[in-house]
Amino acid sequence: MLRVLAVDDEKPALEELLFLLRADPRVHSAEGATDATEALRRINRALDAGPHGDDAIDVVFLDIHMAGLTGLDVARLLAGFAKPPLIVFVTAHEGFAVQAFDLEAVDYVLKPVRRERLAEAVRRASDLTGHAPAPAAPSAPIAVDSAPDQIAVELGGITRFIPVDAIAYVEAHGDYARLHTDEGSHLVRIPLSTLEERWAARGFVRIHRRHLVALGRIDELRLDAGATTVRVGGAELAVSRRHARELRDLLMRQARR
Repeated sequence: MLRVLAVDDEKPALEELLFLLRADPRVHSAEGATDATEALRRINRALDAGPHGDDAIDVVFLDIHMAGLTGLDVARLLAGFAKPPLIVFVTAHEGFAVQAFDLEAVDYVLKPVRRERLAEAVRRASDLTGHAPAPAAPSAPIAVDSAPDQIAVELGGITRFIPVDAIAYVEAHGDYARLHTDEGSHLVRIPLSTLEERWAARGFVRIHRRHLVALGRIDELRLDAGATTVRVGGAELAVSRRHARELRDLLMRQARR
């Protein structure tokens, strides 16, 4: 079972997070820290004690915006240790998810924290630490297709349903993908390869290892000094060499219809 440290400089938020964590059957213990300095002191003590010591910590649930060192600062410091605890970020801000992924965070939970969403983060951490799973708790991923023509995205505890037809292109961020629409963008925890397979019948094509594009939203194809790019609205996206010929053929066939 997991030994957890939760870190948040807002006491009510920390108490609520600890209450939810302690109610999860996969959590053996959950302690709190109200600032990064205290958290680092506890983590150092845990690392000195070893994985089987009384002070051991398996996973840190970490707020991002805190006075002094931020949660991202703490994660960067922990990355320098040989065997640091796992990190789950818990924050009210969507915009740091890509940085969190770059720091190899297990998950990224948006406030206000929902019990089902936190249970998913606990499950991920439990799986990675190799602890035997307890009876399954209800869980929900950050984003799933709610219907064939929509995708659900979560922002600050609110779930919005975005029409797939409103998405111009998708950008890969590891296990995440950023959906770009005319109104803005949304980050979801779905790999680009999954969306490529799921939306192929809807006219989305892979043009690069980082980009999936709605064929009908391409305004311009340009070849310049051997490099191929497409313009999608206000964005100019590179087309990899292996996808360039197939994309040109698809656009030509579409233009003849």
